Amino acid sequence: MSAQAQLVWSAALAAYVVAVLHRSSFGVAGVQAAERFDVNATVLSTFVVVQLGVYAAMQVPAGVLLDRFGARAMITGGAVLMATGQLLLGVVDGLPLAYLARVLIGTGDAATFISVLRLVATWFPARRVPLFTQLTGLVGQLGQLAAAIPLVAVLHLAGWSPAFIGMAATGALAALLAGLAVRDRPAGHRVEHVGGGMVEPLRAVMAEPGTWLGFWSHMATQFSVTVFLLLWGFPFLTVGQGLSPAQASALFSVTVVSSMAAGPVIGVLTGRHPLRRSWMVLTIAAATAMAWAAVLLHPGRSPLWLLFVLALVLGLGGPGSVIGFDFARTSNATGRLGTATGLVNVAGFAAAVLAILAIGVVLDLRTVPGEPLGLPAFKVALSVMAVPWVVAVVGVLVSRRRTRSLMSERGLVVPPVREVLARRRDARAVDALPLVEDVEGPAVPADAEPGAPDGHPDPTIDPRAGL
Repeated sequence: MSAQAQLVWSAALAAYVVAVLHRSSFGVAGVQAAERFDVNATVLSTFVVVQLGVYAAMQVPAGVLLDRFGARAMITGGAVLMATGQLLLGVVDGLPLAYLARVLIGTGDAATFISVLRLVATWFPARRVPLFTQLTGLVGQLGQLAAAIPLVAVLHLAGWSPAFIGMAATGALAALLAGLAVRDRPAGHRVEHVGGGMVEPLRAVMAEPGTWLGFWSHMATQFSVTVFLLLWGFPFLTVGQGLSPAQASALFSVTVVSSMAAGPVIGVLTGRHPLRRSWMVLTIAAATAMAWAAVLLHPGRSPLWLLFVLALVLGLGGPGSVIGFDFARTSNATGRLGTATGLVNVAGFAAAVLAILAIGVVLDLRTVPGEPLGLPAFKVALSVMAVPWVVAVVGVLVSRRRTRSLMSERGLVVPPVREVLARRRDARAVDALPLVEDVEGPAVPADAEPGAPDGHPDPTIDPRAGL
């Protein structure tokens, strides 16, 4: 990895960390926001719904623009938009301008992560892309950590305006750094550009079943941790479970640290066992559902250790959702990677938007006007997350079947796990082969250059290759 690649990635990564801070700010400022704007739970939830709704709606347009204008322009422009939104939010106290601020933040945020992933795929060898993709998500969690600890402290010590104006200044610095240091591609590197406006690239990526496998994988793993961190987790822990703000912040930090610890492990496993990526997704989705069920079905307030387990398991959702982007990368041409990544990134956030809004509505329906929110209302409201979870898991299973059917037509059959384990026991003495699997599909040479122009590596795979 060259020094320039490290510099480009680091500058883009800094912008992404700040974007996550902007995105997560309302998750710890919900109580203060309700007081500042004098709103109930439903209206409060619309602040996050507007931001995430814009973020999700802008993913495909941002992906198409990324394919056309490059990552540097998208990251820099996104950082400027988010800084403007936070500055506006820090100085207004009326709903219309506050909503406009959230629109600006969501629009800028939409351009950032997919642009960083494009840089990873362009600057690093193919065999290292899954790991650096996970590292990108891992380091990005520092933004949530900054929201959970320093931002909470500033909110309580200095108040609303200094906290949000300070975030705006941080965003301006991120924009400056990205504009100076980020470069779209190494010298001499060619990227296939595709035409057809927005419709043709979108039609092409939607025709790939691997894109949909990534879409549903992203939804299954990511949406509930987004609901937890961006809005309803803090009120649920403090108002519902009776924890202090310090204890709730500590549990938020557990989720972030868990995510950071799991990211590299999942990245390595994704690179080594790409034919089993969907099993990783299903395992993480199942663990998340069981953790939520244990907390919501527990009579009365949950013990602190159980809330700790929930926070720990939720941390797997972020790294798990990144597997969805790997499905997009290995299923689409390089020139359409921005569009494919944007489409996948819609899934988890769109589900989170609907869940956040539904939770707010149920909370208002279950609460007597003028009375504080209670734990029973929170439990019923948070239970609506079961609906998108079921939809996503079914989507993973169906799209996986379609993906493997297409792979079979291309000459690659995914063997059952028991067969793989038996083969591995019989082949321990076989020397390592110079191929690594790179899709729920073909293999790619271990020394392949990043971003093959046609997006589809060699369609052969050695049957002895380890899974």
